[in-house]
Amino acid sequence: MDRTRLFALIILCAAALMAIVDETIVAVSLPAIQRDLGFSQSGLAWVTTAYLIAFGGLLLLFGRLGDILGRRRVFLAGLAVFTVASALCGLAWDATALLAARFVQGVGAAALTAVVLGMIVTLFPEPGERAKAIGAFSFVQASGGTIGSLAGGLITQTASWHWIFAVNVPIGVVALVLAVRLLPHQPGIRTARTDVPGAVLATAALMTLVYTITTVEHQGWASVRTAGFGAAALALLAGFVVRQATAVTPLLPLRMFRLRGLSGANVVLFLLVGAMFGFMFTTVLYLRQVAGLSPQATGVAMIPPAAVIAVVSLGFSAKLNTRFGERRVLPAGLVLIIAGLGLLGRVPLDAVYAADVLPALIVLGAGFGMAMPALMALGMAGTTPEDAGLASGLFNTTQQVGGALGLAALAVLSATRTETQRAGGAEPVAALLSGYHAAYLAGAGIVALALVAGAMVLRRSHAPELTEA
Repeated sequence: MDRTRLFALIILCAAALMAIVDETIVAVSLPAIQRDLGFSQSGLAWVTTAYLIAFGGLLLLFGRLGDILGRRRVFLAGLAVFTVASALCGLAWDATALLAARFVQGVGAAALTAVVLGMIVTLFPEPGERAKAIGAFSFVQASGGTIGSLAGGLITQTASWHWIFAVNVPIGVVALVLAVRLLPHQPGIRTARTDVPGAVLATAALMTLVYTITTVEHQGWASVRTAGFGAAALALLAGFVVRQATAVTPLLPLRMFRLRGLSGANVVLFLLVGAMFGFMFTTVLYLRQVAGLSPQATGVAMIPPAAVIAVVSLGFSAKLNTRFGERRVLPAGLVLIIAGLGLLGRVPLDAVYAADVLPALIVLGAGFGMAMPALMALGMAGTTPEDAGLASGLFNTTQQVGGALGLAALAVLSATRTETQRAGGAEPVAALLSGYHAAYLAGAGIVALALVAGAMVLRRSHAPELTEA
């Protein structure tokens, strides 16, 4: 891997990391933001939701625009918008200003993230180098949430909540300058046209779906509001599918789903990230509310899985995929994740972190570090250079929607189990632990379903594997 492409990879991964970190970096700072800007309790959730709606809802559109206009151009525009919006977030003078800036920040995050994977697979056509590059990007995808939680706590404690946004500005400016110099020009499909009605339907459907999912924890699955918005999202999705089947130049050609690797990888990814988002959320709550750790100690306690993901995805995944093939590495990684979640589902009330929790976190980190690079390689292997941006946007959309849905489902399951235990006379801490056990075991079941789906859909086909290209 020559130096120019190495630096290009670092820039792409750094920008994607900023976007993913900003999903979770605000969590620890929410009380301070509420106090300074006068948010209501219900309105405070929109500091996160405004970002997620724009981020999750626009990924598919920007992925396709990257194919049409050029992925470099879309990436640079997204990075610029994200950087400016981050500055506005840090300077926000009231609640409305912060929410508007967060939405715009999500737009920039969607644009830059949607095309990163597509740029990586075209930058690194050689199988060995591509495997290493995808391993680096997989680490960013897998560890961004944990890094965000840790960074948010440290920055808020040492400075103020304004700096959780302002810190993006110098990083974004440097990344933008270097990106202009180092990222190669990638021409788009100049003869293609944008499917405007399809783009409107897809964006509206995904935004409505993400909004519905992110409000489930407060509204409940059975509420009239959840049902209404859920039905609207499904209707918009159905309209989008009909449009794609009839449009001359569809936003998401349905032929893409005939690619077994791409379709199968997205199914597995949807299930996997749903379980892992739920794992991160549940573990932070467990460490705070059951183990009794401080916010800073909780952040430190979540470092080991991120570190193991880094070591495995950056140091070993490329070698494993080259030696054994992604179709063997993926199920091995999923089995490790199931084992780790199963161990957490049996953690005792008087657990010792080093003996009862840390081993499970290490196993989970190793499994995720193996599974994600293999999954991304399988999904991108059969796509053409012309569709790489669209496939990248689809991957990221699946990750955002799957993560939000999995988190909402496991959070509601955990809360319901806790309430049932409390009603039965259990002690508060024991009831909380029972709820967390239920979430972990349900997560293990979801990953087991991903393992079965992968075995059925990601069978060897006539399309060449990445390692055989």
